[in-house]
Amino acid sequence: MYLCKVHNKISHSGIVESVADGCVKVRILQASACGACKVAGHCHAAESKEKIVEVFCRDTAQYSTGQEVVVSTSGDVAARALLLGFGVPFLVLIVVLVLVLQVTGDEGLAALCALAALIPYYGVIYLMRERIRRQLTFYLE
Repeated sequence: MYLCKVHNKISHSGIVESVADGCVKVRILQASACGACKVAGHCHAAESKEKIVEVFCRDTAQYSTGQEVVVSTSGDVAARALLLGFGVPFLVLIVVLVLVLQVTGDEGLAALCALAALIPYYGVIYLMRERIRRQLTFYLE
């Protein structure tokens, strides 16, 4: 992964896994910050995971299974995804924790309520997944 400061773009190289009905599935290798280190193969701190990214495009005929491509998105899209996945749930957790703790004074109940408050949040995210998918777009270069 690399971030191009000039264009505010995040890109990953990957291999086309499948092509079907306006969707190209690309397998990318997501590496930790130390994954590119020369001794990463001998160190247990270096992590890397394979991810499948769905890229929706009109002209899928130009892509074939096994082809190397570059998947990219803007930094704004990445920031929005991080906010939805981590920022908002953290705020929900903290706000509910503090409110229930102030009202009841029971730390255990406050912790359980804070965790339970995440269930409706992720339920709404799940129900809105198609709308979110349209907003968080990837492109093939």
